[in-house]
Amino acid sequence: MVQEKYFVFVTGGTGFMGRKLITSLLQRGHRVKALVREGSQQRLPPGAEAVIGDPLSAASIAPHVTPAHTFVQLVGVAHPNPSKANEFRAIDQTAGCAGAEVAGLCRVTHFVYVSVAQPAPVMKAYIMARSAVEARIYQLRLDATILRPWYVLGPGRRWPILLKPFYALLSLFPQARASANRLGLVTCEQMIAALVNAIENPSQGMRIVEVPQIRQSVLG
Repeated sequence: MVQEKYFVFVTGGTGFMGRKLITSLLQRGHRVKALVREGSQQRLPPGAEAVIGDPLSAASIAPHVTPAHTFVQLVGVAHPNPSKANEFRAIDQTAGCAGAEVAGLCRVTHFVYVSVAQPAPVMKAYIMARSAVEARIYQLRLDATILRPWYVLGPGRRWPILLKPFYALLSLFPQARASANRLGLVTCEQMIAALVNAIENPSQGMRIVEVPQIRQSVLG
């Protein structure tokens, strides 16, 4: 049972993880306000409070945040792949840094950010963009939880299941086992549980949640 209810501000709430997270938070009694672009309000789960703004602009976000306790940053390019390097810098990095700066400006108690597993052999531009946001969070000295999945399975995102035999093979070799664990696949349900647990158990300082911890996440 949830002992405390939180007021949670979410960017990226209309995405495939955002909608599921908001639904879970509302079911657990939390209040949720979500930043959306004009015309996207109807995509939010019923019960969430929609506010119109630009997730790439700190000035656009800031008026809507207070008095939220927790800021959850989920904005990112849909279906990331190596061809989207410019989008990662323009959207993922810009939105992440804007959210972190607003969280500091508005004195939000806890900032929650979905980053990516590091280091990794591919998707260098994606990792650089997410790492830049992590660095900004650190510079701002935010109390933050950073989740680092490698790939989140979900609707339309099932092809990496084909890699499971490869992961199983890597896990047999001690020198490769750590990489296999760090770059393992997680389900959307595991990510939602990890996000909810982060929100309900705020961090003091910066907390990093890696793939093995995400995989163990369950909702009480």
